[in-house]
Amino acid sequence: MIFSVENGFFSYGNATVLNNISFAIESPEILCVLGSNGVGKTTLLKCMMGIQKWNRGKTLIDGKRLEQIPTKKLWQKIAYVPQAKNSMFAYTALDMILMGRSAHLGVFAQPSAKDYEIALKSMTEVGILHLKDKLCTQISGGELQMVLIARALTTNPQLLILDEPESNLDFKNQLIILDTIKKMSAERGISAIVNTHYPAHALQIADKALILNKDGTHKFGECGSTITEDSLRKSFSVNVAITGFARDKHEYRTVVPLSIVN
Repeated sequence: MIFSVENGFFSYGNATVLNNISFAIESPEILCVLGSNGVGKTTLLKCMMGIQKWNRGKTLIDGKRLEQIPTKKLWQKIAYVPQAKNSMFAYTALDMILMGRSAHLGVFAQPSAKDYEIALKSMTEVGILHLKDKLCTQISGGELQMVLIARALTTNPQLLILDEPESNLDFKNQLIILDTIKKMSAERGISAIVNTHYPAHALQIADKALILNKDGTHKFGECGSTITEDSLRKSFSVNVAITGFARDKHEYRTVVPLSIVN
């Protein structure tokens, strides 16, 4: 599947948020969207999914405009994983994940044995089968994020869209989330678009990067050539050093913040 945005423009009144955004990814590529707070990353996700309408421009799936795709078919192709907040609903993890099957069910239809099988398989894939009978109000933020990812996977999507999935998590849970995204791309052939505040995470998992700047400009391309010290300085107003090292036959790159740009 090829997912693309062409010349996407969005504003709140006279305040331009997204200015002629264009990018494309092809399964199973991972795209990370980077930018400082308030630059429009979540707005971008909403516009490209059709939750908010572009003022100008369009979103395409395999060359077809988003609005030309029936809603049910669209949400069988795309799955959205919001930021995990403390759950206000006392559903079990399994019940929460079963809700992901709604795009495949008829109106008022109840989940079948097959739906339960798919939900349990998704839980096994992301390593949370032990949570199936736990209430979502009683699990940690990292566990809830994994529940939301498993719920998204029950639709058997071609594209996962994740809004800051590793925010407010400790090192271990951040790594679990990143490893799960990479695993789904490698094993299922799923594309992913990931909003993140962490350039180092993008360098770890992404094939491509889209950097949004406060002046409405953006930079898109291969991750290694797009995430540079200059591009991060422009976007985040922070001087950084990008450095690399080898460990256990793997090459790693990371970002070290040095100072605030005055």
